[in-house]
Amino acid sequence: MKLLRFVVVTAVLAYAGWLAWPWIAPLLGTGAPADAEAMRSSAEAGAPLFGVVPWWTLLVAAIALYVVAALMLGSGSSKAAVAYFLGFLADAALRLAIDGRAPADLFTAPEATVASAAGETAGLPLDPLWLTIGGLLVLGLLVIVAGRRIRRKRLPGQFAY
Repeated sequence: MKLLRFVVVTAVLAYAGWLAWPWIAPLLGTGAPADAEAMRSSAEAGAPLFGVVPWWTLLVAAIALYVVAALMLGSGSSKAAVAYFLGFLADAALRLAIDGRAPADLFTAPEATVASAAGETAGLPLDPLWLTIGGLLVLGLLVIVAGRRIRRKRLPGQFAY
């Protein structure tokens, strides 16, 4: 169980680092990947998300909550899943807002629109946005499993050693 917890903590921290990479890379003197720059430029160019929330608040909230969830999970807290899923909600809202489709069009988008939005990944059966959100949901389920405490049942008369 400790190995699973270590792998999940590493995966959550790696994803939070990947999410923050376009802003960390210039500090380290390296260039950010082209995909990350495209996400950053499209987010910076857009108006406030949902009309009230600036885009960077959701991004900072998602990154901070992912890091907090990883630290809580690493220390053995069973409440790490709450922090992870709050970060997941902020990340999913940001991704769906950057995607730019209207909420009614999310499930009824024609196949040509999905393929053109996917770019070079047009051979995938699903939109990469939904694959990413699904992968993050599976990682959240692993956070729940790794955060569970195993309590040994002591029968009366047994020593607690």
